[in-house]
Amino acid sequence: MSETAAAAATHHQPSAKDIRLVIAASSAGTVFEWYDFFIYGTLAAIIGAAFVPSDNEVVRQLVVWAGFAVGFGFRPLGAVLFGYLGDKLGRKYTFLVTVTLMGIATAGVGMVPSVQSIGLAAPAIIIFLRILQGLALGGEYGGAAIYVAEHSPPGRRGFYTGFIQASVVGGFVLSLAVVLACKAAMPEDVWTEWGWRVPFLLSLILLAISLWMRFKLSESPVFLAMKEAGETAKNPFKESFTYPGNKKRIFVALFGIAAGLTVIWYTAMFSGLTFLTGAMRMEETAAQIVVGTSALIGMVFFIWAGSLSDRIGRKQPIVWGYAITLVLLFPCFWAMGWVLEPLQAGAAEGAKVMPDAAGIAVIMGALLVLSALSGFTYGPVAALLSEMFPPRIRYSSMSIPYHIGTGYFGGFLPLIATAIIARTGDPYSGLWYTFAVVLMALLVALWGLPGGPPTEFVEQSPQAPPVSPAMP
Repeated sequence: MSETAAAAATHHQPSAKDIRLVIAASSAGTVFEWYDFFIYGTLAAIIGAAFVPSDNEVVRQLVVWAGFAVGFGFRPLGAVLFGYLGDKLGRKYTFLVTVTLMGIATAGVGMVPSVQSIGLAAPAIIIFLRILQGLALGGEYGGAAIYVAEHSPPGRRGFYTGFIQASVVGGFVLSLAVVLACKAAMPEDVWTEWGWRVPFLLSLILLAISLWMRFKLSESPVFLAMKEAGETAKNPFKESFTYPGNKKRIFVALFGIAAGLTVIWYTAMFSGLTFLTGAMRMEETAAQIVVGTSALIGMVFFIWAGSLSDRIGRKQPIVWGYAITLVLLFPCFWAMGWVLEPLQAGAAEGAKVMPDAAGIAVIMGALLVLSALSGFTYGPVAALLSEMFPPRIRYSSMSIPYHIGTGYFGGFLPLIATAIIARTGDPYSGLWYTFAVVLMALLVALWGLPGGPPTEFVEQSPQAPPVSPAMP
């Protein structure tokens, strides 16, 4: 931000009460938005039965995860579209639009007739709604993260934005909690026939709450300062690739940050849940409770790692998380298999198994290790990405690599891992995809991320050499 805009920003400094409202409203909206997106993955098995015209369980699973991947695949396009609007029109109103689009699309999934009723039109409509969800999510995360970051004092930015990072996990936990509550509140045949639609329809209530909270917010002080100074970008998308040094920043953000953090988290949550209920045949409700509880406890690590990065810098927690993941990824899943494989061998073919309390503790411990590693690699990222890019094009520059990395490397993880397992017959073989992506991210992060304490981005003129304290 230039000196003119920086001077103007002093007139818009938020109070402590304002910051609390910003964190609460942005975090709640992010929880609801990711709930909408993740409810599809949480109910993957029943969605396959309702919308996939096949009786083969593996085919259903592959088709459902392909639909999951489609939503992620459209996130970069949403990042381009809403990043442009966020840099041109403002942070607040852009993520009001994204949360509305997400809520409507999610409720729509709950209203689509089954494949038995309308044939192939059913999966086609589901794919269309997943595309809308992907577009919305492509604009949501960047807007919420930047909005909180631009309200935060530099020495607390990692801590405050850590709540946004934890809110992503909160969406997953909420999706599991709502599913479990709905299943407990109705007979099994009702749940299977139509009750599973209720979690999707509840999105309309969450949308109303989110809009009510976000309408109470003011625009980002950084954006207001730039607008008053006449320094907003003319074409944020173009400038994201022409601003001095930004190509390297985008490369590092994509391959060194977004790709690595997302495969760790999706492996811990989605691959973990699929591994337990699928290959290990653990009783479904018990597995959902164990995974959800581990994720809920693990949210603490996201906030703590963000706060830690305020003191020691953003690079160290991320690099530590990557390196330890390479060491402990396979052992964590082996530990879960060590508990469940003997039970599986002694059970009737196709029967679900239920470990004892000691076995549950081992499984939860393994999942907590993965959650902690996810917190270390994810917690500091909103602050880091906000500091890496110039304010005038921050929404676009941050959102594009983030959603390409999370959308393609992470969104396709369940599909790729399932395909590898189906080909090899080894329930652990899909983890090699995660291992390879994390190794790549570690090498890029070691090369490209700056060490030392966090620093503000210093705006440059187009003629200035490409030097920034946020990226050498």
